[in-house]
Amino acid sequence: MSNKWYWAFKHVFLGPLLHVYNRPTIVGAENIPATGSAILASNHQAVFDSFYLALLCPRQITFPAKNEYFTSPGLVGKLQKWLFTALGQIPLDRTANDAGDALLRAAQSVFEKDEVFGIYPEGTRSPDGRIYRGKTGMARVALESGAPVIPVAMIGTREANPIGSWILRPKKVHMRIGEAIDPIAFVKGRGLDPASHEAARSLTDHVMLVLSQLADQPYINVYAADVKKSLEAGKGFPPEAQR
Repeated sequence: MSNKWYWAFKHVFLGPLLHVYNRPTIVGAENIPATGSAILASNHQAVFDSFYLALLCPRQITFPAKNEYFTSPGLVGKLQKWLFTALGQIPLDRTANDAGDALLRAAQSVFEKDEVFGIYPEGTRSPDGRIYRGKTGMARVALESGAPVIPVAMIGTREANPIGSWILRPKKVHMRIGEAIDPIAFVKGRGLDPASHEAARSLTDHVMLVLSQLADQPYINVYAADVKKSLEAGKGFPPEAQR
């Protein structure tokens, strides 16, 4: 493990507390390759998803973290920046015009060290626990690099760490790791050019459906960010996302 702070938080400062408080378990950890580059593609339920997954993953994971975690003002903002920086996470401005290229560069910096890159294809936390339409950034990274995609279903983290909360609840957390997906073989098997948008869209949709099955949650073919905007505007769930 190359990052000493990462090791310290996992084994000394935070990990033991999470083990006792939320009793996290994992099934399918053997699907994470012991060496070489890989992409962990997870559904996103809570801020602490990254902590729980890192706790039980046998390898160090680098996540792209939204830029706000590094730029927020005040004492909490400074502590937040220090924590994410100490853990080796990469700031990413998702609103920038070159956000897609920045994601590719961030992933490449991880793969150059034969390490594991973690990403949430939904792009934001699920508003209600269901699995939402994925953005194609994850697939672009996979198809550009050829790194295998490992689906990760986070279960129970939403109850342990509800949206808007920083105080954890004593709820049990579970993870299911799916079998590795070879991105190039997948899209070529469907007659698609790996460099095409159609290939990225097809791979993304497949990964999201696998996550839906692993998490035992319905798949909603709408972007979670659009659902959140509708909710914040007081319009409720869009018709295509209603239960």
